[in-house]
Amino acid sequence: MHTHSFSPAELDRFHEQGFIVIKGLADASLRADILAAGKDHLGHAIEPIEYEADTHYPGAPSSREAAGGRTARRLLQVYARHPAFQRWAMSPQVAERVKQLLGSPAVALTQAHHNSLMTKQPAFSSVTHWHRDIRYWSFEHSNLVSVWLALGQEVRENGCLGFLPGTHTMELDTERFENRAFLRTDLPENKTLIDSAVFPELEAGDVVFFHAMTFHAAGWNRTEATKYSLVFGYHRQDNLPLPGSRSASLPSIPLD
Repeated sequence: MHTHSFSPAELDRFHEQGFIVIKGLADASLRADILAAGKDHLGHAIEPIEYEADTHYPGAPSSREAAGGRTARRLLQVYARHPAFQRWAMSPQVAERVKQLLGSPAVALTQAHHNSLMTKQPAFSSVTHWHRDIRYWSFEHSNLVSVWLALGQEVRENGCLGFLPGTHTMELDTERFENRAFLRTDLPENKTLIDSAVFPELEAGDVVFFHAMTFHAAGWNRTEATKYSLVFGYHRQDNLPLPGSRSASLPSIPLD
């Protein structure tokens, strides 16, 4: 039986590794509601949707007009789409743990980042190389947490997330990045880091909490079934988005 809080040992593991997996945190009924709402919006192409072609990542179609160009990568701004997404985002099992990780009883969900139903489809799925979410987020401080819910099995074969343990505390020179975003794979010091990767395999209902500074990546879906995941990002209410940035483009939602 789950409580709504991390144990001291689990907190220690998160602070050491930069991520932690909690098994079976979301019940089947809520997962079914989330999937039904998401598939309905994807099936009717209700915008905003990010398509694989928009990413220009390895394996993605070259454009929306190319073969597979209408392969969805993620359904965006899901919090405002349906109550099922809101129930999970604000649930006690998420909210209380996020408050522990961020060290504050006053936290909020950012609508400007993540806030997505992620899909990885059997054809035309892309690879996401090693990166930190904070590269794309603009807040006063880098202390933010992502919450990733597996809505089905996630394994190496269908492109599960991988993590580089402990990297949330590391300071890396800009020369170690390609276009300031992804770790360069041609550098020996990066190869040593990448060799430490772990790829937790998830079942439906499992949740990964990970720090915005933790490097993570995901591969292709080599199976015949679409993989679905729900991801939200959270910050302390006193850690504000920088004015004029993408992070400030939508209001955050307090977790009361």
